[in-house]
Amino acid sequence: MPPGLAKKWSVGRSLPRDVVYYDLPPALVVELGVPPAGHKFVRVAGDILMIAIGTSMVVDAIEDLGGL
Repeated sequence: MPPGLAKKWSVGRSLPRDVVYYDLPPALVVELGVPPAGHKFVRVAGDILMIAIGTSMVVDAIEDLGGL
């Protein structure tokens, strides 16, 4: 993978400040299931992450949705 395109996150660590993430559409959150209290789903590139609100720690991930 070219430098700069490498995955910049890992489960159990907070997202780096330079990682841009987007909230998921509410309909997709309903399909995934409502995350536990204090967590939310976000999209980073082709990955969906569950992060802790406040610390942005990655708790869980669905990786490489672009490959579907």
